[in-house]
Amino acid sequence: MAMKHSLDMRQGQSLVMTPQLQQAIKLLQLSNQELAEFVEAELERNPLLVKVEGDATPVAEAVEAQRTDAREQGEAATQSEARDQLDAPGEDVYEPGTGSDAAMPANASGPSATTDWSSAGSGQSSEDFDYTANLSSDVTLAEHLHMQLNFAGLSSADRLIAARLIDETDETGYLRTPLEDIAKSLGADIANVEAVLGVCQGFDPTGVMARSIPECLALQLRDRGRLDPAMQAMLDNLGLVAKHDIKTLMDVCGVDKADIQDMLLELRQLSPKPGAGFSSDTTVAVAPDVYVRELPNGMYAVELNSETLPRVLMDKAYYAEVTALPMRDKEKEFISECAASATWLIKSLDQRARTILKVASEIVRQQDGFFAHGVAHLRPLNLKQVADAIEMHESTVSRVTTNKYMATPRGLFELKYFFSASIPATGGGEAHSAEAVRHRIKQLIEDEQPDDVLSDDQIVEILTGFGIDIARRTVAKYRESLHIPSSVQRRRMGKAG
Repeated sequence: MAMKHSLDMRQGQSLVMTPQLQQAIKLLQLSNQELAEFVEAELERNPLLVKVEGDATPVAEAVEAQRTDAREQGEAATQSEARDQLDAPGEDVYEPGTGSDAAMPANASGPSATTDWSSAGSGQSSEDFDYTANLSSDVTLAEHLHMQLNFAGLSSADRLIAARLIDETDETGYLRTPLEDIAKSLGADIANVEAVLGVCQGFDPTGVMARSIPECLALQLRDRGRLDPAMQAMLDNLGLVAKHDIKTLMDVCGVDKADIQDMLLELRQLSPKPGAGFSSDTTVAVAPDVYVRELPNGMYAVELNSETLPRVLMDKAYYAEVTALPMRDKEKEFISECAASATWLIKSLDQRARTILKVASEIVRQQDGFFAHGVAHLRPLNLKQVADAIEMHESTVSRVTTNKYMATPRGLFELKYFFSASIPATGGGEAHSAEAVRHRIKQLIEDEQPDDVLSDDQIVEILTGFGIDIARRTVAKYRESLHIPSSVQRRRMGKAG
């Protein structure tokens, strides 16, 4: 069969990610610390950008005052040239008085609803800048614990509690904040907080999140299978160990001198500071991206943390002055690129601020029960629900909720912690939170009698009676996540007891 060349014309559509769109996506997923580093790099690269400390208004007025009519004409001509080089429709090009001057979303409340974010930040568009290269490769103790938390199998509510416990753990590995204070701030039961702490104390390194040196050493000895009554007595009398009072230790522990010497040798092999092996000099305190505060009428105001938004302006006077000078083609191209980059960055930062505020406001609206009554009142929530409510794509919401933090009256939380799975209801009723179902399973098992142990199938029947549509394997999964043995094991334990 002969082959021949031919020319065909075809019409089609394709989605192309422009450099400006890539920049907007990149800025959206950056944390506030990474964003600050990103902007600093752009300030080094772009001579048209000026960093603003404090209120941007006086600086903007000073820049405007420097401009003359001649400069304004030169600026307008060059801006038109730069606009023609942008690979975007005209309506997407930022103009003064647009973008940030639009009204904030109706569901956003608080001072941020009237803030002009166009003058409050900028970033960079350099594709050569790799912000990950500027982050420390050292793993901190908190990061190490949070990574283990992802695989702990805890419910959404218990994950919130565990995250708070980790945040309250100092660099040496000790939990200094009283559990009563943590339980009160989260609106959780103290017994539940203690149970979550028990799970977290099983994390690596052994002995972490202890509340005292004796408890830290006890956790390490228990892990080695060496926490017997004699050793516990020694831990209760560490003052005698410090004094090296062997005779009194022998009486307290009820062992002879040789055993005391062996026990002291074991203590010397333990670490009184389990977190000492992790990086601490590069630890950066988490700054919230959003503040949530309760209003007198019982509603909640959501506002952006302006301190985490880098403030930069485009120096239009300098831009007009430079473009009025004779330049080579390469110089003109460079200045045009800088102007376009600065313009797009201001618009991208404005959009980033609005998007974060939109998502955070919707999360607060959906999870108002948590803010009012505590962690047990978390509702089932997923990315699609938020995305549909604010008319955005799921991937956008996913980027916003990663590495973004919300400061609330109940503490500091990452936005993604407010999302939890849902369990459908029978008869098409309102879905149930997975955390609430776990709690109900736990209550059913705690209330069972030794001679009437509930199997997973029986639990399914009881939950169905409560209007919860759940499969047996899901009950088994939730039971295992609560570290509750099977019905056979519980029945044997009851007979042994």
